[in-house]
Amino acid sequence: MSPPRLIAGLAEIAGDYDALLCDVWGVVHNGRERFAEACAALARFRGERGPVILISNAPRPGDDVLPQLAALGVPAETFDALVTSGDATRTLLAERAPGPAWAIGPARDAPLYEGLGLAFTGPENAAFIACTGPEDDTRETPDDYRARLAPCAARGLVMICANPDRVVQRGAQLIYCGGALAELYETLGGPVVMAGKPHAPIYELALAEAEARRGRPLDRTRVLSIGDGVATDLAGAAAERLDALFIAHGIHASELLGANGALEPTRLEAFLAREGGRARYAMAALGW
Repeated sequence: MSPPRLIAGLAEIAGDYDALLCDVWGVVHNGRERFAEACAALARFRGERGPVILISNAPRPGDDVLPQLAALGVPAETFDALVTSGDATRTLLAERAPGPAWAIGPARDAPLYEGLGLAFTGPENAAFIACTGPEDDTRETPDDYRARLAPCAARGLVMICANPDRVVQRGAQLIYCGGALAELYETLGGPVVMAGKPHAPIYELALAEAEARRGRPLDRTRVLSIGDGVATDLAGAAAERLDALFIAHGIHASELLGANGALEPTRLEAFLAREGGRARYAMAALGW
């Protein structure tokens, strides 16, 4: 496996691509503030090359996430459309209505279930589990759910996980997401189904959006996937046969960046080899 080519900016490779699928948390913002240079680079690609589709493992529908981007100051011209894991997961949930479901997650994720005709109950009477993440991601860990999940796994209840991310960057802090609970559930012997990155359904939605915005079919060799997660962004791009641009200052920053914030090639090569990640390009932070 060849190491990724280090680039100084998106301009070096923009001419080789007709569309971008770009991760959000860790690339466009960190949950507290937007990354202005990343937003400007995406906007410039849109103006000069083609559509930019944001592809996020947020467990809520895209329409519910858009106000968050606006509140963080992400300009509307940064992207053409937003596709989320929540969008892709709603199909899985609708197939299991009326349930009942045991829903794990904070109240802010309630829009995921709107209009699906689902009923809700506790773990003892549930027909399946719907997980968006810890109920209090500021203090809870997956182990806080072990005692409640173990009997469900023993019964063979399926967990529908609406956010495959294990952790996400919020400011300077890494917080647990739905994927961490799903990982625990699998170690307990429970079955897990997911539609977000790195799984195919979210990419099918994103590529369809890109083709609709472009007005004609896309050659996948001319679609670039950008992200900071090895297990989600890089794995998903590889499965979908898309070139990947790896952004190092996201969730893996502490392992890859030097004291001056620069990407260290030897660290990157060793890290990707250890994690089994593959990317065509890499840079510290997205910019033009």
